[in-house]
Amino acid sequence: MLKITTKTFKELTTDELYALLQLRSEVFVVEQDCVYQDIDYKDQKALHVLGFKNNKLVAYTRLFKPGDYFNYASIGRVIVAQNEREHKYGYDIMNASINAIKEYYKETRIKISAQMYLKKFYNNLGFEEVGEGYLEDGIPHIGMIKN
Repeated sequence: MLKITTKTFKELTTDELYALLQLRSEVFVVEQDCVYQDIDYKDQKALHVLGFKNNKLVAYTRLFKPGDYFNYASIGRVIVAQNEREHKYGYDIMNASINAIKEYYKETRIKISAQMYLKKFYNNLGFEEVGEGYLEDGIPHIGMIKN
């Protein structure tokens, strides 16, 4: 069971910020072998959804209100630590993120830029593909919207 909390950038503790940057680097840079600029000055605008198990960050997303990233509210940097994926925490962190968008932004329409291999996962959460696939940082992606 995850303990999930949502915080603004300013509400994050130094340890939480370090943990989320470490997890993002572990998954996106090392595991996926993708060299890209993760620290992009967008974290300051985002809401951060943190999923802890035994006081360790194992799942994370960041949220944007409409106009900050896309025309619609959005969820990005969706991560579950590799050794915790068998527990299906991706659904827990995404459902918490969808609910946070409703609560904090009063929005139900959400756009994401999904890695292509996770299309079915996002379909299961109510997202549908829009447009053509594209490469983002050398990884196949597709736009998806949840109404």
